[in-house]
Amino acid sequence: MEWHDGRHRCRWANPKNELYIRYHDEEWGKLVRDDAKLFEMLILECFQAGLSWECILNKREAFRAAFDEFDLDKVCGYDEAKEEALRTAPGIVHNRLKIHAAVTNARIFREIQNEYGSFDAYLTHWTGDAVIHETGKVSSPLSDAVSADLKKRGMKFAGTVIIYSYLQAVGRIESHEDECFLGYKM
Repeated sequence: MEWHDGRHRCRWANPKNELYIRYHDEEWGKLVRDDAKLFEMLILECFQAGLSWECILNKREAFRAAFDEFDLDKVCGYDEAKEEALRTAPGIVHNRLKIHAAVTNARIFREIQNEYGSFDAYLTHWTGDAVIHETGKVSSPLSDAVSADLKKRGMKFAGTVIIYSYLQAVGRIESHEDECFLGYKM
């Protein structure tokens, strides 16, 4: 579909939501190496389970405020009182299980960093540092394997569909539609 600026974008990007357009154009599918950004996206993707990404994206700034700018050290240190406070934090998803999972997943993220040197190195371990180009999928053998490993380590809300979406978001899987101006060109 051609948009007001003459560009073709992926069908999922809502043309009426400028935030979503910027996310599509500037973030989604771009290779992320920074562990702080990888952590933020993992937490947001886990909260997205059962909801639309657009819903979570619209709440992103509230999530940043509630989760101390996604400071890994701070989130790892959250206790039950902080988790309870997050259940009433303005503008975020107040699901008790997802809030608890965010704290648990932060600690596992830290363990993986300690094991591999960085979370980026952990992801590179799975992909061989290649970017996979594929469209029209919601899971793959890669997301199956990463999901199984993360769940074995104790991560929650880390099923294969969520992990596939995460890998797309952080550029390990490039899935812009062929017609999209950002689509993979051979």
